[in-house]
Amino acid sequence: MIKRFTRPRFLGGVLVIVAVLTFASWGMSQRVVAVPNSTYENLKLFTDVLGIVQENYAEPVEAKDTIYNAIKGMLKGLDPHSSFMTPAEYSDMQVDTKGSFGGIGIEIGMKDNILTVVSPIEDTPAYKAGLLAGDKIVKIGDKSTKDMALSEAVNLMRGPKDTPVTIHIMREGFDSPKPFTINRAIIKVKSVKSRVLEDGFGYVRISQFQENTTDDLEKALKELTAKNNGKMKGLVLDLRNNPGGLLQEAVSVSNEFLDSGLIVYTKGRAAGQDMTFNADAAKSQPEYPMIVLVNNGSASASEIVAGALQDHKRALILGTETFGKGSVQTIIPLSDGSALRLTTSKYYTPSGRSIQAKGIEPDIVVGETPKGHLKEKDLEGHLAAEGGSEKISKTEKKDEKKEADKLKTDSPKPDETEDVQLKRAVEYLKSWYIFKGVTQKVS
Repeated sequence: MIKRFTRPRFLGGVLVIVAVLTFASWGMSQRVVAVPNSTYENLKLFTDVLGIVQENYAEPVEAKDTIYNAIKGMLKGLDPHSSFMTPAEYSDMQVDTKGSFGGIGIEIGMKDNILTVVSPIEDTPAYKAGLLAGDKIVKIGDKSTKDMALSEAVNLMRGPKDTPVTIHIMREGFDSPKPFTINRAIIKVKSVKSRVLEDGFGYVRISQFQENTTDDLEKALKELTAKNNGKMKGLVLDLRNNPGGLLQEAVSVSNEFLDSGLIVYTKGRAAGQDMTFNADAAKSQPEYPMIVLVNNGSASASEIVAGALQDHKRALILGTETFGKGSVQTIIPLSDGSALRLTTSKYYTPSGRSIQAKGIEPDIVVGETPKGHLKEKDLEGHLAAEGGSEKISKTEKKDEKKEADKLKTDSPKPDETEDVQLKRAVEYLKSWYIFKGVTQKVS
């Protein structure tokens, strides 16, 4: 089974991934990169401005802080997922992949240049306090979030266990921002939860792809099989609101259900960024029927798994169109302990689909995208979808939003206390056995 890779480890999710690369592995110490003269001219402009600021600003300026801020601006201008991390921020990111950190438990992004909740993490203080996907965070403590970097917002909300943080939320229906004071906790994100459904069908939810996700999945599947007298009739794999995570864990999770063939491949501009990941014939699960649940909060590594199982016809995908993050971020450590999180390539499903700014289309559409929920194509500066048109204008976007809102208003709304998608998935699994029995009798 594919457990760990000796090759570079890539960011495959919205929030947290680890990759350890040296400059030598990129060939930087082995070749000279030709730099256009215009680059040197612009660098002279930068040093001129730096000198003017240091000499003339009203107060003394630390050169390192100024340069850090300039680098942050450079990375921010590329795309929503590239960023510069100070040594402290890089250390925090490495902690994230372990699945345990001090904070309130939300995933955040930028929409219309406003800090927005992508999804509260289940069973965390933010989730219990009632924060919702689509909530706009206008202030953290006494600091406005206007033009605030995501990394700064994360740092402000992180902190020791049992210490409070107040965030001000603007939501549809609020006349003014409402303060939510939330006590921080040690956020231990349990990535795999499982239970037996009716009639011996199994249910597994993966909340994000962490270092031990595949191991935890194997344990869950063994327990479910044992509880079903050594044989499961079918499985529902729930990837809804899963923001992604470690690419290699997405590959190894897919490998649990596939015995051969391509799982995902990446394509980039530089040498060494074109990579393929294949199933290794060591799958642990038999060919029982399988349904994967997805929604607009299923991103990146989740989309890799859904796309692979869909392309290989190993599972039906049920739910709503996914987030659409089809880019790969690589963490490049720097000499002073800081690091770059740089978008270096795009990933593709086995059939060659790029889902960047598109998402995975379910085989069976059940439900609708919640109003105001963030998707990749909503993020400012996102990479354009392949084979699609360029970004629409703000006017076109407003008209599109009005039409979408009208459809949602006119559409009947299901009972929110009932998990309609899960119920429908179980119905389809049962139907498979009914259909199989009928066809066997006819033949």
